[in-house]
Amino acid sequence: MALNIRNSETERLANELARMTGESKTEAVKKALAARLESLRKREKSAYNLAGELDEIARHCAGLPVLDARNAEEMLYDERGLPL
Repeated sequence: MALNIRNSETERLANELARMTGESKTEAVKKALAARLESLRKREKSAYNLAGELDEIARHCAGLPVLDARNAEEMLYDERGLPL
């Protein structure tokens, strides 16, 4: 199936990339698209791994015993609202 580029800036970029790499426009565009997809897939995988790690940390923290029953404001500020 053919790809028809109708945007002059995209055509210019494809021509410049092909000229700089010595590849055909088709090969240059194919490699550029493959590199972009690989980058996006890595980012997606990294975000998924981060979410899993954060879930694991949250589960661990939820299981820890409460060592101080005061709320955060009580721990940080005195009765006049000044930092401890």
